[in-house]
Amino acid sequence: MTRLYDLFLDGGPVMWPLLGLSVFTLTVALERTWFWIRLLSQEDRIVSDVLSATRRDLQEAEKIAQHARFLPIGRFLLAPLQLTHPTPETFRLAMEAAGDKEFVQMRKGDKFLETVVAVAPLLGLLGTVTGLIATFNSLDIGGGGTSESASKAAAGIGEALLTTAAGMIVAILALLVFRIFVTLQAQQMDYFSEVGSELELIYRQVWYEPTLERQTPSTINESDAL
Repeated sequence: MTRLYDLFLDGGPVMWPLLGLSVFTLTVALERTWFWIRLLSQEDRIVSDVLSATRRDLQEAEKIAQHARFLPIGRFLLAPLQLTHPTPETFRLAMEAAGDKEFVQMRKGDKFLETVVAVAPLLGLLGTVTGLIATFNSLDIGGGGTSESASKAAAGIGEALLTTAAGMIVAILALLVFRIFVTLQAQQMDYFSEVGSELELIYRQVWYEPTLERQTPSTINESDAL
């Protein structure tokens, strides 16, 4: 631990912003990990319950989705179910609008991670360049340098390169976290699309089309009477 602390100090002042980026990256990673664990561990059950209830009673399905509104999938399913006698087009538009809103929330933290991936290596290079400048300025090139001064120069160059290594480590970790979350987001978009299509199909077949069929005979009778 002491060795790691010494390396951190040897890296110079640029190590502090790199430390800050690494801490914020870890915070975002933990928060998003908890978000995805909660969502992925419960969404299949919620979807199954809501779809089953939709076949029996729309109000029951709405209540189930209402209880699950703390999750994106719950809010996504609740949006069309809380409408009053919507057409299939309105039903689908409500789901699409809710889905777009939830996808924005799922991307929370992505911009920060992208920034870390771009900025961390540049900060590392900046620390290396400033460290090399300080090292070369301390060399007595015209005074017939000794092996001792050469050793100090080599040590100074090695310390200057620490920031480059640190910046690359932070950027690699941020990139890995970012790619994992982007993959999960893509999977969720496909899952929401599949679930939304199934919910719309149930609504059309079980509730909307039978209502139209019941209304058609009365419409025909009224036309005959005229």
